[in-house]
Amino acid sequence: MNAPPENEVCSICHGHFNTPCQSNCSHWFCGNCIMLVWRHGSTLRPCKCPLCRRPISLLVPSEETVRSRNDATVSEVLHDVETYNRVFGGQSSGLIQDARSSLLTPKLLREMMDPRRTLPLVIRARVYIALILSAIYIISPIDIIPEGVLGVIGLLDDLLIALICFLHVAALYRSVLYFRHGGS
Repeated sequence: MNAPPENEVCSICHGHFNTPCQSNCSHWFCGNCIMLVWRHGSTLRPCKCPLCRRPISLLVPSEETVRSRNDATVSEVLHDVETYNRVFGGQSSGLIQDARSSLLTPKLLREMMDPRRTLPLVIRARVYIALILSAIYIISPIDIIPEGVLGVIGLLDDLLIALICFLHVAALYRSVLYFRHGGS
């Protein structure tokens, strides 16, 4: 189909279709509405169809939408749809493009800056980075205070790094609990 059925409305906003797009599961949505669903979901996964819950891997704008590309609002929605299709359309565009698309998307940056959405993402990233760097430091032969020279005293820097990592994880866990319980 090149256009949504005339008697139907968008299942997200329940209004007439505005910049209609058809998903790979054949359901129609307003382009802006389905992009809002995607923006409020997981950053690295395709959104699920609000009707059938299948992952949406492709969005096809209607012919009318494509002809209206000169309109600023329509152009912005089409740009978002093209980005979505590039990331989740299943075409491999190379390792660098895949990394840039999944890690450096404006959506991810917006999500990291949003205080209501970022805590779990930032916490996970900080915990993983702290654990990885701590493990690398403790395992590596390069130390601030070498064990070979000072014996047991040389373990102090390793123990200090492990303690800092533990305290960091504990503080992050406490902030997650604080965040989940509404800051009370």
